[in-house]
Parts: sequence; structure tokens; C-alpha cells
Amino acid sequence: MTQQLLQQLVEMRGIETHFVDAWGNPATIAQESQEKLLNVLGYNTTNETEIQRQISEDIQSVWLSPLNPVQVIRSGELLVVPVRLPIELVNDTHVLVITEESGEVSEFKVIPTDGELSASAHIDDVEFHEYQLTINAELPLGYHTMELRADSDVLASVRLIVAPKACYTPEPVAEGKKVWGLSVQLYCIRSESNWGIGDFSDLRKLVGYAASVGADFIGLNPIHALYPANPNACSPYGPSSRRWLNYLYIDPSVIEGFEHDDVQAILNREDFQQQLAHVRQVEHVDYEGVTRLKLALLRAVFDVYNNKYLKKNTKQNKAFKAFVAEGGTSLDMLAVYDALQSHLQKEGKECWGWPVFPDEYKDYHNPAVEKFKKANLTDVKFYLFMQWIAAEQLEAANQAAQDAGMTIGLYRDLAVGVSEGSAEIWGNKDLYCTDASVGAPPDILGPLGQNWGLPPMDPHKLYQQGYQPIIDLFAANMASSGSLRIDHVMALLRLWWVVKGDDAKDGGYLYYPVDDLLGILALESHRNKSLVIGEDLGTVPDEIRVKLADNGVYSYRVFFFEQAEDGGFFSPSHYPIQSMSTLTTHDMPTLIGFWHCLDLELGKELGLYPTEEILQTLYADRHKNKQAILDTLHGHNSVSGDVGHDVNVTGMTQPLNYGMQVHMAGGSSALLSLQLEDWLQMDKPVNIPGTFNEYPNWRRKLTQNIESIFDNGDIQSLAGQLTQARNNASK
Repeated sequence: MTQQLLQQLVEMRGIETHFVDAWGNPATIAQESQEKLLNVLGYNTTNETEIQRQISEDIQSVWLSPLNPVQVIRSGELLVVPVRLPIELVNDTHVLVITEESGEVSEFKVIPTDGELSASAHIDDVEFHEYQLTINAELPLGYHTMELRADSDVLASVRLIVAPKACYTPEPVAEGKKVWGLSVQLYCIRSESNWGIGDFSDLRKLVGYAASVGADFIGLNPIHALYPANPNACSPYGPSSRRWLNYLYIDPSVIEGFEHDDVQAILNREDFQQQLAHVRQVEHVDYEGVTRLKLALLRAVFDVYNNKYLKKNTKQNKAFKAFVAEGGTSLDMLAVYDALQSHLQKEGKECWGWPVFPDEYKDYHNPAVEKFKKANLTDVKFYLFMQWIAAEQLEAANQAAQDAGMTIGLYRDLAVGVSEGSAEIWGNKDLYCTDASVGAPPDILGPLGQNWGLPPMDPHKLYQQGYQPIIDLFAANMASSGSLRIDHVMALLRLWWVVKGDDAKDGGYLYYPVDDLLGILALESHRNKSLVIGEDLGTVPDEIRVKLADNGVYSYRVFFFEQAEDGGFFSPSHYPIQSMSTLTTHDMPTLIGFWHCLDLELGKELGLYPTEEILQTLYADRHKNKQAILDTLHGHNSVSGDVGHDVNVTGMTQPLNYGMQVHMAGGSSALLSLQLEDWLQMDKPVNIPGTFNEYPNWRRKLTQNIESIFDNGDIQSLAGQLTQARNNASK
């Protein structure tokens, strides 16, 4: 009986028991893993009585709610509303009141029994019925409210979301235009003027350079807010908040107040200039050095700007206050968190994240936090100011892309989660399960499985919160851009949860309300005119790929993974039109690294392969793959006769490198993304999955300044060939 009850609870909470792994083999989630997942969701599984009680509580909570907390429908669909009431009320006349986002109100008199009876239950000896009521309402796209009333009493209310059938696609792309663009890790950019890390001014320049040679977009790493007081926590995929921006990308020199004598005095100090020269010259981003310099200068600029504008009734202050008001609790939470973490750091206290904060500060909603905020208003205002400036500078880069006539412009990247010590969790702990982490089961990229250290959202709590956190994430990350790439887009369907202390391979899948989430994604996509790309690599069930395509989400196709059963590589002309193709990603080696097996050498040094046999198998597979690549390139006349036919004597050369890129450009994917590192023929990767301190992830810079890259005749020729190939593919 206990086992049956556990399985009932497992099914109720959407825990998967079986799945197909990355190699196409059936796999089973261990019973122990299923129970552990229930535990981190808050369930006590120690005895049958407790399990039965919790199941009853969950069932009761549904039946005692006359309406669901949120309902998502698509444009043109009938509005069918489930209503649950005690049997003595089901024959009474009720009123459904729909208040549209615009404020327009409609009322519908309903008798529950006029609908279709769909279920019934007994709660404390009271019989409840659920009816499906069909409401004849033509509602516009948007976020509306629906209330169930009896006389003047509001029995329940539901958030009603009306979404388009599919995500937005720009008209030129919808009409068949094939475009290409460059993907870049913004922090990697070198320039003549930045402070040892790429910034939004560099991005604005890059947009101009790239557009001038035919590019239609610039793809970015996640530019989410990280940790000013913990700069070495630098992974863009482990942020503090996904709604806000990384202040390190601010260019201080273009903020009004930078030329003030007080600011210039700091800038021109000998020690400051020495440190600035150092962070510019080093091979890897020195996050501690860059943070120290930028915080000092930005605080000085803020002091000037604050005194001149933000303490007076100026248009600048009105704009700043409007930004803060629109940011609401989320922005306040981040600013308070950053100020508090900095304060604790100065006191010499452990402060990597809220789990080690003093008890009174471990939750944003604690009275002590409000007291701290009131005592440190100027510090909090400084962090609000930085978010305002960052948003303005990002928008300037976006405007430059539009002015340059780019079809898409900037495309942003939404990380799958936030790190454990983040401000995002600090302010909404009820939503996140901090005793688990998001990851992946064993696959080609991670033979041991992956644990990303990112606590997942509880899908039930997300539903109870009317999906507002996910709405905010989509909207914030579509701002100032023409496209959004969603990292690990399978998260809309299911996520691999790893319980704290367990190996990644011992995790399990939890399902999410994919149809609702895709509806919200489509709505925000149209509101923000943002094309959506879903990173659908790894262990991907066929059902999600079909569902994503039907919802207008562009697939993500990596050349090295597009292989037939015989080992040959599919021609890019066979890729789905509704996709973005690429040769490599930030989690993969560069073209030179791949060809010369530098990633396998590094993996061996770092202990990423459990056995020598696995490593040798990878070497053998790589050898076969490289020969297959040469075969397909020559078979399609994508490279000249100067490139060898035999892998045993053919190294990576510029003609082979560029030939692979032009080969991709002739493909059928609507979008083609190329890595700037491969234009520069770099050999070192930016990230090695499964490593932390073993390799300088997220730090490796480009080898050239962006000002000089586009002066290179070979690169100009490559860009011209890419544009021509894309134009030919459009015909």
C-alpha cells in the first residue's frame, strides 16, 4: 500500500519514472531518487499515514478552490472554465466577471450544472462537483482577471491569459530571408577603450562593424546580474537575477559626470592607471580587478550625478524614478541584496550568498532587511542607478542595430536558473527548491551527468503564483533585443533535478506545465517583437521538439550533432527552416580545438573521463567524424582541392575553417550563428562543462581588439561569402 501511495504522489507531482536517454536507450528513475525528489518538494515519505495525509491535503486544496489560480488559452479557442463547488451550490446562478487588461468588463450569468460534469469528490463528508463551463467571450491577447461571484461576494478569482498560437517571427524571415550573425561572449571582447572586459559600448561598435559586412544579428551570452561583492562568481549561467543586468558591462566613460574633476582625480591616480593597464593586458578577464576599478569609478560618477540630478526635480530624476517604479519589488530586492552583501563583505563576514548571511538578513522580507535598507538608502540607490544606466546603454546598442538595418539585431540568452545564493531566490524562497539543483543525465557532452548548482522552481508554486515569475523573466530578457535564445529550452517541459549530495546521474525528471509556458512565451514574444530560439540539445524527447515547432520556437541545430546512423553528417540543406544552425557553442571546443582534439586532451588532464577506455573511444569517434566531415565538405564542393581528403594528413587550416562556415551558410536554416572565436581561429574554449576551478571558465578573452578584426581582408572576404551563400539559400 505504501508503494502504491508513493506512486500516486509521484504521479500527482509530475515526477517521471522512465525516460529515453541521449543514446536512445530506455532508462528508469530509481525508486530512491523518486522519494528524494518528493522530499525536496516538501513531502514526508517516512510512513503510510503521513503519505496518505499529504495526498488528502493536496486533493482538498484543489477542491476547496472554486477556480484554478491561472488559466492559459490560445487566441480563437473557446473559453472553457472549470468550476468546483459544493453540491448544494451547483444549481445556483453565479456571475463570471472578466476584467480585461484594458479595464473593459464583461459579465456572464452561469449555472454550473449547465456545463459538463467532469469530476466529483467528497471532502469532509461534503460532496463537490466540477463542471466545465463554456463562456462565449471574444477576448484580446493579454493578461486578464476573471472572478466567480455569488451575489456581491467574490468566491474566487483566476488570472486569465490569452496567448497567440505561436511566437513572433520578423516579416523578412517569415518570407524566407536567410540571415547570419555572430555569437560572442560579451565579457571576452577586447577593445582600445574598455576596462579589461567587454562592455555595452563595445557591443554598439561590434553591431556597426558586423552590420557593415552583412551580419543581421549579434548573439550574446546571458547578460544577467551577477555579484558585485563576489566577482569571481562569474558564470553567466549562474546569475543572481535573470531580470536585471550585469553592471560590469557599463561603460563609465559615457555617463554624464565622468568628466567631473572628482571622477577624473580617481581615474588619473597612478595606481588606478597601473591596475587599469593590467586588467586590459591580461589573457583572462580579471574579475576582481575589473570590479574594483569599475565600482570605484561608478560610485564617483553616481555621487556627481546624484547631487546634480537625483536630489532635485529634474527630468533625469523623473526618468530614474519611473525606472525604479516599473522595476518594482524585483529591482528593489536586487539593489538591497547588492548593498547588503557589500556591507557584509566590508565587515569581513562570509557573504558569498544569502545562505551564509546573518539570520536576520537571510530573507528579503525580514524586518531587519527593511531596517538595513532605510539606514543605507544612498548605497541602495547606487545599485538602482547602475541598473538604470545598464539598461540605457544596452538600449543604445539595440538602437544601433536597428539603425544599421539588422533584420534581428541583438539576440539575448536566458539562463535556465539562478545560483543558490542569488537575490532571485532570496526574495522568493517559496518558489525555489534549494535542496535540489538543475542538471542533466549522462549524455554526449557530459558522460557523468551534469549538476549545474541551480535550484529549480517548484512547478506547483509557479502555477500558484499565476506564472508571474516566468512572465517577468520572458519580458525582461526580450527587452532591447530582437530575439531571445532560451538555454535548455526542455525546461519548459521537464527538468532534471539532482538532490543535494547526490551524483548527477542519480537525479530524476520533473514535469512543468509546458503548454501554459509556451503560451506565455508566445504572448511575450509578440508583445516584444522577439523571435524565440530554443536550445534543444542533449536528452530531448521528440514530443518537445514537435511542440516547440508548432509554437513557432526556432530549433537549435549544431553541425557536429547532426549525424546519420551511418556516421555521415547531414547536409545543412536538410536542416529545418525553422531553426538556427551553428558549428559550435560556448560549451564546445572551437573549430581548431575540435579538429586537433584539444578538448579531449584538456578533459583527460582535468579528469572528466571515468576510464581510459571511454577516452580512447572518444578519440576513435572523433577520427571517424573528421573523415566524415571532410567527405561531406568535398562532396558538396564546399572546400577547394587545397584542403586534403584524408584525415590522417589534414590539419585545421584557414581554408578548412572558412569552408566549414560557408558550407553552413548554404543551408536551409533561417538563421546561422557563427562564433567570433572561429573567425579569429582561436584554439581555447570559453567553457568546459563539468569543471569549476579546474579551468578558467568564462574568462578567456578574444585574441584581437574588435577595432582591428574587421579590417582583416580575409575576414571581409569570409563575410562576403557568407552573405552570398545566405542570399543564394533564400532563393
